[in-house]
Amino acid sequence: MKIETAKKLIRQGGFIAYIIFVIFSFWKGFEPGKKMGMNLAYFSIEMLKLLPPAFILIGLFEVWVKKETIEKYFGRESGLRGHMGGILLAGSTVGGLYVAFPVAYTLYNKGADLGVIFTYIGASAICRVPMTIFEASFLGIKFSIIRLCVSIPLVILSSMLLGRYLRERGYNIKDGEY
Repeated sequence: MKIETAKKLIRQGGFIAYIIFVIFSFWKGFEPGKKMGMNLAYFSIEMLKLLPPAFILIGLFEVWVKKETIEKYFGRESGLRGHMGGILLAGSTVGGLYVAFPVAYTLYNKGADLGVIFTYIGASAICRVPMTIFEASFLGIKFSIIRLCVSIPLVILSSMLLGRYLRERGYNIKDGEY
């Protein structure tokens, strides 16, 4: 049996076992299992609301934004300006990392520097405007400012180092691999 087939069977078996567990939980009144099923349903509905519009926008971004524009503002020669642009783009991205990874792949295909892409992905996890407002309302504006002032330079520095490391080794994403 091929390894790919075995992996597919394991994934399918795990999914089927999960569904059976949730059905059994509802049937027998097992609260943790019922809660898991309800959480999956809620999460799935939220993703169905978010992902289709986001992917439509990503498709439009791929078609409408020229490769030369991405190379100019996010390419290897963009320097710190490219990293700051990546942070601004990440701050305005809705959907977190579910949307950030497809956008990053599109940026990569259009000629963005690996370091800038890593900055974009890192900033997508820590610098989104709605998340920062939510954080500031609970933990205070001072905490949020300190966190951003510490996090952003570290994201930029680590992204530059990782981008340089991979570029020196000739790293390249093959078409069709995600």
